[in-house]
Amino acid sequence: MNAVIYARYSSDSQREESIEGQLRECTDYAERNGMTIVGSYIDRALSAKTADRPEFQHMIKDSAKGLFEIVLVWKLDRFSRDRYDSAHYKHILKKNGVKVVSAKEHISDGPEGIILESMLEGYAEFYSAELSEKIHRGQKENALKGKNNGGGIPLGYLLDKQTQKLVIDPETAPLVVEIFERYSEGATVRSIVEDFNSRGLTTKRGKPFNMNSFNALLKNRKYIGEYSYQDVVIPGGVPAIVPEDLFYRVQQRMEKNKRAPAMAKAHEDFLLTTKLFCGKCERMMVGESGKSHTGAMHYYYKCGNAKRKKGCDKKAVKKDWIERAVVRLTMERVLNEEKISKIIDALLAMQEREDVTILALRRQLAETEKGIENMLNAIQQGIFTVSTKQRLEELEKQRKDLSISITTAELQKPKLTREYMEHWFSQFRYGNPNDRDFQKRLVDTFVNSVYVYDDKLVLTYNYQHGTQTITLKEVEDFLGSDLVGLSPPTKTALESQFQSGLFLF
Repeated sequence: MNAVIYARYSSDSQREESIEGQLRECTDYAERNGMTIVGSYIDRALSAKTADRPEFQHMIKDSAKGLFEIVLVWKLDRFSRDRYDSAHYKHILKKNGVKVVSAKEHISDGPEGIILESMLEGYAEFYSAELSEKIHRGQKENALKGKNNGGGIPLGYLLDKQTQKLVIDPETAPLVVEIFERYSEGATVRSIVEDFNSRGLTTKRGKPFNMNSFNALLKNRKYIGEYSYQDVVIPGGVPAIVPEDLFYRVQQRMEKNKRAPAMAKAHEDFLLTTKLFCGKCERMMVGESGKSHTGAMHYYYKCGNAKRKKGCDKKAVKKDWIERAVVRLTMERVLNEEKISKIIDALLAMQEREDVTILALRRQLAETEKGIENMLNAIQQGIFTVSTKQRLEELEKQRKDLSISITTAELQKPKLTREYMEHWFSQFRYGNPNDRDFQKRLVDTFVNSVYVYDDKLVLTYNYQHGTQTITLKEVEDFLGSDLVGLSPPTKTALESQFQSGLFLF
């Protein structure tokens, strides 16, 4: 089985050595589990809170080429510390036949493993948020003292390395004043940029000026002495370069010249994409929209075969109706005290099963100790040569290294307590079913698939024996009569929309 390694370290306190450690442990894991490493992708000094990592994106793109079946990471937090990014990119990899495997966290392939993985990802996200909070706290203290918090130094300023505060640069500050004055007097940004470049003037980075650099410069409130960081605003926190009346004249002119942005194209989020299936032909149901005669937009899920007229006559189902039903039924039928207790019992039992990595290391240790015993027996029988002595030293070093690796693996194996699990489940049990982010987390974590029939729903959840069948009458009784108006549209209503040409795909 072909595998690639993805390794990453952030810029907070890690170094190149951490990459070497990740590669070494992932390679060892691959050798023990019969995987062939065909490549590696490495992002240096980049946070996992964002998916905007060059090598990460390169790996996702390459997964479509069929060159590998496994993405091997040291721990899941190397892949992502954002649950939405993690779920999104794992889904892409899964479609391409690729699975993410953690070398240090043994997660079962069974249904409960999905929930345990969600817990570990949530734990990593919590750690990342806590670390970020500590960093921001320190930066906020710097801000209150007027100290610079990193980033680019604006044109017209220098950084005093002793005080870590901005001071006026006597060489470039006059250029800032000139820019503001010329713009306030009617000059265009383009004409000022062209003039500065023709005079051989450059930005702080030694590059020619451009329109974007000038637009940002003209809005920078530091030039009137205002220091800001997040919610901290300190008038007079930095030395002013531009008079306030000149600055506000420039802002008025920029506002007047600003073009109204194009209206953003509406995008409707379909919560059950890849999880909703037709009960008649088992084809995935996809989102689509249509306009009524009044111009109002309506959103549906429709069977892929019915949409392409490939023999299925399953009616479309209202988006709001089915999404609300799945969310509320999941909260009612899965997140009750009895079910949660059973799931936690299964997760704790799974967690107690010995890690395959530790088992493999212990097997190697046993073989090494047997080899040492054989060498000692040979020595007792009088066979003692330079080669014998060298081999014995190699085996003893190997035994020491394996013992350290086993201890390290046992210390690093995540142990989630029942109390932690109960707290983790409570975020879903007492969440707001009308909150979109909550709905996404709930569905991604617990819902495996939903099959829609004419008279019932079949929901499969991510735990053993987690399949439930609910009639549409039960759904209506449970959620109330307010859903009557949200029942699936009739064939006649849909046909009239197609005939009128108002149905949008």
